[in-house]
Amino acid sequence: MPTVQVSTMTPVAVMVGANRIVQAAGIIHPLGNADLAPEDEKALRRRIVEQALHALRTEVTRPTVFTTG
Repeated sequence: MPTVQVSTMTPVAVMVGANRIVQAAGIIHPLGNADLAPEDEKALRRRIVEQALHALRTEVTRPTVFTTG
């Protein structure tokens, strides 16, 4: 079953063998940023989740880090 790890500490995720890793926004708020305006935070969360869904659809053979750009 394909999975995605959303993490701010991508080197650790690679070390433990996660195959699909999506770069998170921050350690305290991995899927958001409390300093942003509500509409900007919603857009950030959407980008991270969309990147995770893209990672799920991507065939990988080794740990791969996906960034939200």
